[in-house]
Amino acid sequence: MKKSAFFLAALCSGTLLLASCNSDKAADTTATGTDTNTMAMDSSASGDMAGMDHSQMADGAAGASPQLVAMNEMMGKMHATKMQGNTDHDFAHHMLEHHKGAVAMADIQLRDGKDATMRQMATKIKAGQLQEITALEAAATRLDSAPTNYKPMDATDPFTSKMKASMAGMMQNMPKTVANPDMNFNMLMTTHHQSAVDMAKAELAHGKDTKLKEMAQMMITAQEKEIAAFKDWHNKNGDKM
Repeated sequence: MKKSAFFLAALCSGTLLLASCNSDKAADTTATGTDTNTMAMDSSASGDMAGMDHSQMADGAAGASPQLVAMNEMMGKMHATKMQGNTDHDFAHHMLEHHKGAVAMADIQLRDGKDATMRQMATKIKAGQLQEITALEAAATRLDSAPTNYKPMDATDPFTSKMKASMAGMMQNMPKTVANPDMNFNMLMTTHHQSAVDMAKAELAHGKDTKLKEMAQMMITAQEKEIAAFKDWHNKNGDKM
């Protein structure tokens, strides 16, 4: 099985973003040691997915918040996940890593955050994502022998196109981090959640597994509500920017 090229593009973008965002007061500088030159060489060797645009990446001072580091690590793990060419299998495996990234981000918020509402949301998100991780692991294992039904290396393939758009949207909408860890969790989890919603919609449109499609719909419903709650908090807490 070939490694998905568009997840390599996401990883490379996530690495470059580590150097583009303002550090927050709890930033772990040891986590920013990713070798961007190595990433660029890997990208050159493997080739980016057709149509992937890196021109939307943010500029900013060097440094990264722990939340951004967690997102970067998540994209790296998604890149390392091989694409089998079955919509249900590949959705399950990639959403599994996406969920693990959310849990890591929630843990960072519970460690560093002070705002009661954001801490409550982190607790809720962690609990929900852990429950879904168990279900996704079972689905991923069950679908390991599923037959090929799409072309992951073809940018014009409908499922590939939607998955690529999900990752591209996460890159293009990545916010600049600030000094306040609560605001960083709020902004980055909003972007993270929107990517998950977009992936789940791709599964609904092109997946075949009934149980997995039901799970995808539940993800959309829950995470769209959480996105709305994040945006409402953000609008009321502009002073934390």
